[in-house]
Amino acid sequence: MSAPTTPPTIPELEEQERRLTLPHFTHDDAWALGTLLVDMAREQAAPVAIDIRRGGQQLFHAALPGSTPDNDAWIDRKRRVVERYGSSSYLVGSRFRAKGTTFEESSRLDPDTYAAHGGAFPIAVEGAGVVGTVVVSGLPQIEDHAMVVAALERFKG
Repeated sequence: MSAPTTPPTIPELEEQERRLTLPHFTHDDAWALGTLLVDMAREQAAPVAIDIRRGGQQLFHAALPGSTPDNDAWIDRKRRVVERYGSSSYLVGSRFRAKGTTFEESSRLDPDTYAAHGGAFPIAVEGAGVVGTVVVSGLPQIEDHAMVVAALERFKG
């Protein structure tokens, strides 16, 4: 996977979410997606942390060499944005930027608790909606987002 050269547009981000809705999402699916992300990150020697949750339960977590406790803090902040808005953290931030502002300036949410930076993506299931999150932290935000999208594309097949 190569680093994206241009940021995705809002319609492209919205299409990713529609396209990457899953037929189901089990504990075994979380393990498979998580290990796929670990393999992808190792191929790139990416210093990332990975987190997958369904509802309030953490089903997968990995911290690869070079990641730090700060990555876990970023994971929590980006995950909360997905949980609150039901959209990827990158899409939420992009929507604020499209309005000529930033998430930090206009959301009225504590930036120590919420971060609309790329890397957190909703796990949506057909007929059920958003049931969880998958998050990567450790790369520039567009690359965190791209890694999650690429993994979901491979996972969904």
